[in-house]
Amino acid sequence: MQTPGNLFVVAAPSGAGKSSLVKALLELDSHLAVSVSHTTRPPRGQEQHGREYWFVDRPTFQRMVDHGDFFEWAEVHGNLYGTSRSGVEHRLARGEDVVLEIDWQGAVQIKTLFPDAILIFILPPSWEELRQRLQRRGEDAPDVIEQRMVNARQEVAQARHFDFVIINALFETALFDLKTVVHSQRLKYAAQRKARSQVFAALDLI
Repeated sequence: MQTPGNLFVVAAPSGAGKSSLVKALLELDSHLAVSVSHTTRPPRGQEQHGREYWFVDRPTFQRMVDHGDFFEWAEVHGNLYGTSRSGVEHRLARGEDVVLEIDWQGAVQIKTLFPDAILIFILPPSWEELRQRLQRRGEDAPDVIEQRMVNARQEVAQARHFDFVIINALFETALFDLKTVVHSQRLKYAAQRKARSQVFAALDLI
């Protein structure tokens, strides 16, 4: 699917800092919109319905799957997550750049539908640091943290399927790297040709 907008897909193991980085990026980049995913997991902390996620029950989620409402969906840590098809399509068609925060399984699915999608994987600097971040977060019981660490090893192994890899050792540096990826993509020939088609036409490049 060719659209004027760029699609950025960010994935990471739990605790690597994906959500914090994307939130900071959105505050800096007014041309970037986030697609809010649906999930069956309960809200954490100060999360709000429609802001971090659309929180739905499993029967509702399954009905959406049956109706083809999702571009991709996957089960992660025992909960279901899905990306709205209509929300992403409309924004990209309007020329907006969209960022998705999803699991690596969903990222790979998105790449098959949108070959031009830019896949970005966030890595922790070490396994020990990842464990400490999960513990400092204070949201999960010890057994849940252990399961997240087991899952993280499987998830990190998928980083080779992504276009860019950012190591989140220092938040400010990782944020700079993320901004650089987004800006660089916008300057690529194909992206400029889509976004600035009138200029390219005037210069006989179309």
